[in-house]
Amino acid sequence: MYHKAYGIIETLAPLYTGASAGEETGNLNLIFRDQFTQTGIIPGSSIRGRFRADMRLEEKSLGEVREDLTLVEYWYGKDAKPGKLDTTTEGIVKFEYASILWLPVYCPNQPVVRVSCPALLKRYQKLTDKPAHNFEPYSYYGKTSSKTLFFNLGFLPLENKDEMLKEYMPSEISDAEGYLLLVVDDTEISMIHDMALYRQSRVALEDNQKKAKGGAFFNVEALPEGTIMTFPIALRKTFNNKPVKWEDFINDSNMNETQEFYFGGLESVGFGRTQVTLKSTQQ
Repeated sequence: MYHKAYGIIETLAPLYTGASAGEETGNLNLIFRDQFTQTGIIPGSSIRGRFRADMRLEEKSLGEVREDLTLVEYWYGKDAKPGKLDTTTEGIVKFEYASILWLPVYCPNQPVVRVSCPALLKRYQKLTDKPAHNFEPYSYYGKTSSKTLFFNLGFLPLENKDEMLKEYMPSEISDAEGYLLLVVDDTEISMIHDMALYRQSRVALEDNQKKAKGGAFFNVEALPEGTIMTFPIALRKTFNNKPVKWEDFINDSNMNETQEFYFGGLESVGFGRTQVTLKSTQQ
C-alpha cells in the first residue's frame, strides 16, 4: 500500500522546535520531546510544512500541473475552502516525527561523544530495514584513549566494542567517522540529553534606549549543532489508479541530493539550519 522511505537530518546550528512558555515553565521555552525517552523531536507537521512550503516556491517557477492538480495539491492534498463541501483531498506523501539518532555530548577527555540508546537505535533499524541487533548499554565504537568517560554527572565505563554501531551512522553525515559512538541505557538517555542541550537567554530592547521591554526576557533550549535525527516517510503506491513513483517525488521536491533546510523557530537569529537527505528503503 505504501512505499517506505526515510529522511536523515544533521543540525548545522542549534534547533528549536517547541511552544511558547506557559505559567508552569515561567520564561523557559522548552522543546518538544518524545514521551518515552524524553529526548527532543521535530513534529511531523513541521517537517511536512517545510517540504510543502519549499515545493510551493518551486511550483511558482515551474508552473507544473499533474492530474488537474498543482504539484503541492498532488503530493500534499487540497486545502479546505470556506463555504464549500468535500474540497479536501488526502495527500500522497506522509511524514512522521523526527527522533534523535545520535546526540553530541561534551566529554573533557574526548572531547565530543555521540550518544544514543537502544530505543532510538531500534527505531532507526525499523525505518531502514537493517538486520535486528541487540544493543547493549555502554557498548561503543570508535577510537578512545581511555575506557572511562567523564561527563558532568560522573564517570561512565566503556564495556564492549560493537562494530555494528558504525552501520548506524549514516554515510551522508559530515565527519561520520570522527567521533566516538556510545550506547547508554534507555533510562539514562534523558538525563544525558538534558545535559547536552544548547541553552540561551534572550531579551528584546526598547526601540530608543538600551532597556529591556516589559516581559521580553526569556530563555530557550535547543538541540545542539551536530545532532543526527531520522524520520519515516510513506508514499502511496497508487493515485487515481495510476502508480506513484518515489523518483517523481524526489524530482518534484528537488531532493536528488542533500539539501539545506530550516526547521523550527528563531530562524532569523541563527537557529534551525540543517542538512536533509531522503532515502528509499528499497534502495
